[in-house]
Amino acid sequence: MIAAKARFKFAKKLQNVAGFRVPDFAFNGVFMDILVSSLDYDSLDRTMRSQIIAFFKDFLECECKGSPQCGCPERKFALKILELRSLGLNHRQIGEVLLDDYGIEIYPTDILSFLEDSVHTLEAIRDVARIEGNEALLQKTIDAIREIEGK
Repeated sequence: MIAAKARFKFAKKLQNVAGFRVPDFAFNGVFMDILVSSLDYDSLDRTMRSQIIAFFKDFLECECKGSPQCGCPERKFALKILELRSLGLNHRQIGEVLLDDYGIEIYPTDILSFLEDSVHTLEAIRDVARIEGNEALLQKTIDAIREIEGK
């Protein structure tokens, strides 16, 4: 999944503030637990604080009992990438937005691969919907494919 490739750019700085080792990967369970439970937000510089708060609000807030280990953060991250793509951003621009807004570094090629995989999955769903005669699902998948492909 795409979230497994997302790294927090300022993990070393965060490690210095936290006083213990902080994983680089933004959706690592330990990293998310630190953001939820033991981080002193007041000791962070303004930029890092705003990025971590945005990360927390956009990806970690959910009502699941097992939060943040429930899978919601990873799904929300994937949806964020698809949302940015639907706004017309290319894979490089999506990477820049993720870095600016959340401090998340991810290779543009990984984003491009994720988008291509999403299209392939949607094509399979489209084909099944066509076979099953589910016109509503068929149209939704066609529309989603067009959004991702930028057509």
